[in-house]
Amino acid sequence: MTPQKILITGGFGYVGSRLTPHLLELGHHVRVLDLMLYTHAGLRALEKEPAYPQWKSRFELVEGDIRDPRTVETALVGIDQVIHLAAISNDPTGDIDEVLTRQVNFDAIGMMLALGRACGLKRFINASSSSVFGIKDVPDVTEELEPEPITFYSKYKMLSEWLVTAAAAPDFCTVNVRPATICGYSPRQRFDLTVNKLTADALRKRVITVHGGEQRRPNVGITDMVNLYAQLLEAPAARINGRTFNFGFENLKVIEIAKVIQGELADLAVEIKVTDTLDKRDYHISSAKIVRELGYQPVSSIRAEVANLRRALDAGAFADVDAPEHYNMKFMKIARSAKAYAFASR
Repeated sequence: MTPQKILITGGFGYVGSRLTPHLLELGHHVRVLDLMLYTHAGLRALEKEPAYPQWKSRFELVEGDIRDPRTVETALVGIDQVIHLAAISNDPTGDIDEVLTRQVNFDAIGMMLALGRACGLKRFINASSSSVFGIKDVPDVTEELEPEPITFYSKYKMLSEWLVTAAAAPDFCTVNVRPATICGYSPRQRFDLTVNKLTADALRKRVITVHGGEQRRPNVGITDMVNLYAQLLEAPAARINGRTFNFGFENLKVIEIAKVIQGELADLAVEIKVTDTLDKRDYHISSAKIVRELGYQPVSSIRAEVANLRRALDAGAFADVDAPEHYNMKFMKIARSAKAYAFASR
């Protein structure tokens, strides 16, 4: 493995707070561009890592907005590859303000791609979402099926994929990843995700409340997510350039997810209660392509991520599971900014 100079946008978000130390451990030089919307928990956790004194010379933080051309240009100087994670993240948060969601999840990506090409960037890895598919009444949702986004979040994730694919060139490798709902422990913890929320409820209340239960919800462990991004840095360009990959290996019904959690926490005699729901979204993504094309094999599972999250909660990692910083929609405070669009309309 050849050490690379990596820029992670959103490098102290939910996934980024696990990815940043992982890439440092692998020997890469890591620069994080982050507005630090959701506290400095990820940065504090990194600084507490036993190996941080050895990593420190290979780590940089640019605290700023991905919509600001000057900030992005500064962050890109000397960088080989970008892993783009920063976003207005999840459907409810994206629906608060369509213009804001477009500015962050679409306009900023176009600007980053243009600036990246200009400064000699080699590779751009884009975190999209399996939510771009909307509701599909087919046994397996593959990459070839046309997206049908039903929220602002998924709409601009879908449109940004086109920007990333269109930017691909022989000297500029780009790839889209469509993760399922991510689950597991992170220093910048989220409890607004299905598995994490149900696990926290089981540990605190000894009860898991399932709304509906028959809806299938594809999930992927955060350990797999981090592992995949590290592998994409090394993947041959010919195999990924201009391509899009689904990423999620467990397509369980919500009631089945609850039973997995109940089984992992069997010593606590957790009860499952089922209630009605108006949310009937049901879909099943296929990740056969990434297995076939890249040989990726899962290294984690919902059950393993539940066990890891339990260890963190039992150790007192999060004093208040209900604190707003663990819920994107409750905690996010960000104003509109048209700087990225202004860059495009010069």
